[in-house]
Amino acid sequence: MKQSFRGVAIAATVIVAVIIAGALKLTAQSASIQAEALKDLTNQKDTMTKIADAMPEDKFGFKSTPAQRSYGEQILHVAGANVGLFKTYGAKAVAPTINTKATAKAEILKALADSYDFGIAAIKEQTDQTMLQTVQAPAFLGPSSRERIAYFVMGHAQDIYGQMAVYLRLNGVVPPASRGSM
Repeated sequence: MKQSFRGVAIAATVIVAVIIAGALKLTAQSASIQAEALKDLTNQKDTMTKIADAMPEDKFGFKSTPAQRSYGEQILHVAGANVGLFKTYGAKAVAPTINTKATAKAEILKALADSYDFGIAAIKEQTDQTMLQTVQAPAFLGPSSRERIAYFVMGHAQDIYGQMAVYLRLNGVVPPASRGSM
């Protein structure tokens, strides 16, 4: 009886190992550089839109100190960087024109949305192989893969996001992520 139980235990172990190996193989096969970058940028668009919209319009000119960018300028900085960096993709999608002097909340939010839409369109034109190709990025990055540029864009926006959260708090506004609404 002990041998038959041992045989069943071994068989069960083998079956579990096969199932796990199959799941790992399926996961490895389904991973896509292009799809992951697209998902991450799309999610970031939502996050940045929410924090940008959280500030009342009459506070878009607020600066934490005189030497800093205003809240609206922070958003326009992200929009301009997004467009400038995604232009390096050589995509067929047409880059939006960003009015870096905009002061109206609606125009600033539209610039932000347009910049993300352009980045999303540029990534959609790519494949995993083209995401790994090197393109000429601005001098501070140097030659970089499209994948690196996408994640640099997102990292840069996260830096500005942190600053925007402080601006909101200084104006008595709780950032959307801290409200549990994200």
